[in-house]
Amino acid sequence: MKILREILSPLIAVIAAFIVGGLIILAIKDNPFETYRILLANSFGSVKDIGWTLFLATPLIFTGLAVAVAFRCGLFNIGAEGQLYVASFATAWVGIKFGGVVLTIFGKQEDWSWTSLPAIILVPLCVLTAVVAGGLWGAIPGYLRARFGSSEVINTIMLNFIAIAMVSYFTQYHYKIPGDPILQTAPIGEAAYIPQFREYFSFIPPDVPLNVAFLLAILMCVLVYIFLWKTKWGYELRAVGQNSSAAEYGGISPQRQMIIAMTISGALAGMVAVNEVLGFRHNYYDGFSAELGFLGIAVALLGRNHPLGVFVAALFFAVLMRGEIFVDAFTRYVSKDIGLILQAVVILFVASLQKYSKK
Repeated sequence: MKILREILSPLIAVIAAFIVGGLIILAIKDNPFETYRILLANSFGSVKDIGWTLFLATPLIFTGLAVAVAFRCGLFNIGAEGQLYVASFATAWVGIKFGGVVLTIFGKQEDWSWTSLPAIILVPLCVLTAVVAGGLWGAIPGYLRARFGSSEVINTIMLNFIAIAMVSYFTQYHYKIPGDPILQTAPIGEAAYIPQFREYFSFIPPDVPLNVAFLLAILMCVLVYIFLWKTKWGYELRAVGQNSSAAEYGGISPQRQMIIAMTISGALAGMVAVNEVLGFRHNYYDGFSAELGFLGIAVALLGRNHPLGVFVAALFFAVLMRGEIFVDAFTRYVSKDIGLILQAVVILFVASLQKYSKK
């Protein structure tokens, strides 16, 4: 019965959100059926559409898992945005410094790297950098909560501002190519690139940036599930989230679990860098996120903080992100904001159904 409720609640929330969205579309004198047809057809209508949808879902899987792990420990990580920014810049920095980057600037060659590592070493090093940088940035609010009892909500919000401002400063004044009007770092070395699917499957169009980070995201869903439900450490983490006093009485340290949970959460958020820096842009681009960290909260809520649910919820939000562009272009009155409306209404229904189910 509980499993059925866990499945039905998000499904009901999505259906209800589409009904409410349809009523809003009718209110502005447009056709909801045609709008939803455009939304879905341009998310799954072709190989290109599917590729883009899966690409957009990849970072949402990472941030959704990040928020879900923290939730399971009774913590609310609003800092995934800052964690993925720090991790992305750190990953780009490693890709530059160890990627043998040589640039021609104003007609003169400049070596931006310290050394040149082969791909078999550089790619794992960059991935490890993303995990460690995100994990360390997540551990800060975890330690503050465990040591001083300070709210991780406030701390993660403040750390978001610090992270974004800090990496913007270093990008602007130290790692941006002189004369480049875009706030972005120099490109990473080619040895740090990870493969894109189109390199192995000729039927995928060349402008689809789907890469092996998507497979890594699926792997992390499996590993997070194993960790939370099949290991002693995951049990202790969930026990603290259920009842910290009872867990402490049973010999579990809530403080230790808080730090562990926030560190793992930050590490998962940091893995967004694998998709964005190593698999897509091949540099750090300031403002690339489009609030992926905050969307991870919605993904985790809709996915009921379960890795499988997070995967499905990430696909759903990716559909909205992909389809809303075409809705804006091919409907008469509906703008791309319909995607934001559906996201918000879904979360409202999820929160309401979750509160109702506890009664």
